Amino acid sequence: MKVKEIAFVCYAIENVPKAREFYEKFLSLVPTQNWESEEYTFIEYSFGPEGSHTLALGKGAPNFKPGKSGATVALEVEDFDGAVATLKSNSVPFILEPQDTPVCHMALVADPDGNQIMIHKRKEDKKA
Repeated sequence: MKVKEIAFVCYAIENVPKAREFYEKFLSLVPTQNWESEEYTFIEYSFGPEGSHTLALGKGAPNFKPGKSGATVALEVEDFDGAVATLKSNSVPFILEPQDTPVCHMALVADPDGNQIMIHKRKEDKKA
């Protein structure tokens, strides 16, 4: 087997309106697909070159449990300081305050269900 790429990252959520506010208002993502019923919800946010990257939110599947012990997605941002300021001004909880490494700037925040989201900015001359 040869893996070509990551198809998508999906976070489990419990409160759809709060999750949508966080991802759409605070992270400025725009939904590209949305399937909602009384039992299940699946929302996709595609971005990057030709929508090649997808972050999904899912609710209702028995094995989906939200929380910080699950996966972490790193969102590459254009303006790291601006992103941090926006998140702080909206009282988004920081799990890891902004850090400066030799190759990047990063911080971890929590979505309304406790899932970790990394805000990330590569340094100009390095890849992280």
